[in-house]
Amino acid sequence: MLKKSSSKVTIFLINLLVFGFQLSILHAAALGDVNSSGAIDIVDALATAQYSVGLNPANFNTNLADVNADGAINIIDALFIAQFSVGVIITFPGSSTLYAPWDWAGVIGTGQSLAVGDHGTPVKSTTQPYSNLKLSTGSLTWPVDPNNSALTMVPLIEPVGRLAPNYPSSWPTNIAGETIHSCMGNQITALVQTKFNRGYISVQGNVGENGQCMTYLRKGAVQSGVNGRAYEATLVEVRAITRLAKAAGRTYGVAAITLVHGECDSGNTNYENDIYKLWSDYNTELKAITGQTQNLQMLVAQQNSQGDNSASTLAQWKVGVNHPTEIVCAGPTYRYNYASDGIHLTTDGYQALGEKMGQIYYERIALKKNWQPLQPTIASKTTRVITVQFNVPVAPLVWDNVLPAPYQNIIEWRAGRGFEVRLTNGSRITISAVAISGNSVQITCASDLPASGVVVAYAMTSNGSNMTTPYPGTLRWGQLRDSDPFVGSITKKALPNFCVAFELPVA
Repeated sequence: MLKKSSSKVTIFLINLLVFGFQLSILHAAALGDVNSSGAIDIVDALATAQYSVGLNPANFNTNLADVNADGAINIIDALFIAQFSVGVIITFPGSSTLYAPWDWAGVIGTGQSLAVGDHGTPVKSTTQPYSNLKLSTGSLTWPVDPNNSALTMVPLIEPVGRLAPNYPSSWPTNIAGETIHSCMGNQITALVQTKFNRGYISVQGNVGENGQCMTYLRKGAVQSGVNGRAYEATLVEVRAITRLAKAAGRTYGVAAITLVHGECDSGNTNYENDIYKLWSDYNTELKAITGQTQNLQMLVAQQNSQGDNSASTLAQWKVGVNHPTEIVCAGPTYRYNYASDGIHLTTDGYQALGEKMGQIYYERIALKKNWQPLQPTIASKTTRVITVQFNVPVAPLVWDNVLPAPYQNIIEWRAGRGFEVRLTNGSRITISAVAISGNSVQITCASDLPASGVVVAYAMTSNGSNMTTPYPGTLRWGQLRDSDPFVGSITKKALPNFCVAFELPVA
């Protein structure tokens, strides 16, 4: 979380600066322009100082104030802004370099029903506010020749592809409603535009197959009816876009694959290996098509609706832990708006997930930062207290006050806020209390813990009934989140990072 200084000297120092400096540097909506006036000047320095002592200056944008990137907004940031405004410094210590090796940066989505926007109707992203693109397949039917002249580039809006006429379905007629892709692309562009005052063109598409397991998404899938085309469809789409980019005098590469999947594979104990193999195959073949040297990133949404102690839920977290430079868990889906079935998202839910995916893309691909989700690193215990240490994207850890308390139907874990303690034989251990302590959570149990065989988990067992307030949700959720101030550019909703569902042995 962005911290505040309480020093009364701050106001005095900045007031002196107000009288002493009158120059400004024109710079639209950039780092340091905290009031988004189009200039980085002494007014921004004063506003930053006011914020640092607990005041609330008008139109203050916290995303542009931490100019030395130390995670705090304080008098040091105000002084840097003042120095910049009079030319003492020409760049901020916290400024980042934008990595944009192509004119068109590709994102291909795959997965099952949530990937293709099932229940995401009516669509809302029907206009393109920037210059983001998608491939239009016209009225072509499978198999599609990537050199067909009917293939064209068009503005990125929803539906991201052609609507499925029935179930089951596959590319190029595989989309059910609003997907994550328009909001993801627009969020990336908005973040780049805000910080670097320039455009960023994202080319998005989706080859997912509603209701289908990984066996139908992977390389070499055996076709069954219309299903099993997803991987080959990706190659067709990337070949077509590569050709069209060249014809337009643009460069193109595939930056990311999104995987919104796992409900069908909730019991698949080999799912982590399946995910990594999918990334590896895509990374090899798509790079060969585009000629790029940069590896792809895979952004994986964690499913929280199907299967108690789901193997796919754990795999979607662990694959990012075990392959942190190639794959990242984008966090749990339990925090988004669900349809009444408790499985699929609403249009609003897909849009918010797209914005979160866009934020993570921006951090990991555009800025080349090693963003990781809110996730545990280690669990240890004393006689009755288990301490779980966390990686926290934006400190401090907090309990969410919007999502209801989970596990009210499970007596032993009612006080756990989503945490579970059990033995390896499945026996539940009663939680008396949970408390945040810095970047850790301390779980106090009602009885002494055995020397071995203790497991701590989070949002892994169904609550007994779906979340109903503040909106329909899943069977499995928790209340632990960070203090990320990120707000979606389209939905205007606050989107902090919620803790992944996990299970860990306690040392």
